[in-house]
Amino acid sequence: MTSPSPTGAPYDPHAHVHLGVFYPGVGPQLIWTGPDAAPHTAIETFVHVAQLLERGLFDAFFLGEGLRVRENRGRVHDLDVAGRPDAITQLSALAAVTERIGLVATQNTTYNFPADLARRLASLDLLSGGRAGWNIVTTDNAWTGANFRHGGWLPHERRYERATQFVEAAKELWASWAPDAIAESGEEASWARPGAVREVERDTDLVRLRARATVPASPQGRPVLFQAGDSDGGRELAARHADVVFSANTDYDKAVAYAADLRARLARHGRSPDSLRILPGASVILGDTPEEARERAEWVHAEQLSPPRAIAFLEQYWDTDLSDYDPHGPLPDIEPSQAELDPSRGTLPIERRTGKLATIARWREQAAAENLSILQLVRRVTPRERAFVGTPSQVADEWVRYVRTRAVDGFNISPHLLPSSLEDIVNKLVPELQERGAYRTEYTGTTLREHLDLPAPSGGSGVGGHFAG
Repeated sequence: MTSPSPTGAPYDPHAHVHLGVFYPGVGPQLIWTGPDAAPHTAIETFVHVAQLLERGLFDAFFLGEGLRVRENRGRVHDLDVAGRPDAITQLSALAAVTERIGLVATQNTTYNFPADLARRLASLDLLSGGRAGWNIVTTDNAWTGANFRHGGWLPHERRYERATQFVEAAKELWASWAPDAIAESGEEASWARPGAVREVERDTDLVRLRARATVPASPQGRPVLFQAGDSDGGRELAARHADVVFSANTDYDKAVAYAADLRARLARHGRSPDSLRILPGASVILGDTPEEARERAEWVHAEQLSPPRAIAFLEQYWDTDLSDYDPHGPLPDIEPSQAELDPSRGTLPIERRTGKLATIARWREQAAAENLSILQLVRRVTPRERAFVGTPSQVADEWVRYVRTRAVDGFNISPHLLPSSLEDIVNKLVPELQERGAYRTEYTGTTLREHLDLPAPSGGSGVGGHFAG
């Protein structure tokens, strides 16, 4: 009899690791200053990475999205200003030079329109032969809202209300074509059977539309829905609608707790545990020996938190220009502003935007006690991104434990160097997983839904109609 895993799900000795790559474009995790770093905005790099991942039998290439360049205290954050072409446009180009790998577009529900976005995602899904996915995100930052004359627009707690209504409208549009809507021959009286394409209407304070879908379904029915967010609202949205969760819970114990919570929510919404895949974001740092891997990890951490980034980090707390301060010198001797951080103006996560005066006082005590410079303090107090560090064999063993105890279903990898960190994974880590029987040796399907072993959306499957799910 199979014993239960720590997540409450049965231990699965045959579980495979599902892998995607989150191509960042911007952000401190990507070391764009490295001597062998590829130009991360060049089409050649996008093509090389997508084809490399397809050779490595990855489930998906996952593209981030930014509707405006990032800002810090109302100024352009020029340490990582550019690198995110429109995701659907970029993935449409990659669909033409790949055959199997899934193509996931991050798209915002706060500042898009449901009918328009549903149409563009359905088009990518249809033209790629059923390989499209949608990573559903929200935002409350004011610099993005300024593009749309909205500012921060929605209060933080209402972002997921709109996201839920948005996704429901999109799914209804994708389900609005009857399976037999399209004429099977030129002898039919009309191309589409009368009444076979249903009009969708929504009228709330957050979502208002009256529309008809313009394209039929792809072979996978509709785009695979990814959801990124760990708040209660994000978890509920995932439990109701997502096919895949892109979480931040890579520590094993946290991953176990997250999986148990999410599966309990699935049950409350009448969904089975196998209707959702959990793919936390992860960084991977490999070495031929454990010592080499640890040394490389220290180098990555130092590069990701460079001296200019340390100053920019403190500026968010002091709420003033600190560019004249030496990152190798002591903490600023001026007092910070008394105002709490504006939650719509900085790049800090929500949980770190309150209580700044107490935080700064604690940092000053720590810096004085340990004789720390600005750079040393910031590197000390900034949580390290959870990375799997070790030899390919060590990381493979750890990943097998994660997936077979059902803590996760795989990982969405955030590379720190392009393309070398991904080449190491494809050439060294993937073979180790295959040796353990924990990774595919060939694609067995053609759609993203098949790669992820997800059930067909409710209502049927196959070409000819959209499906609710």
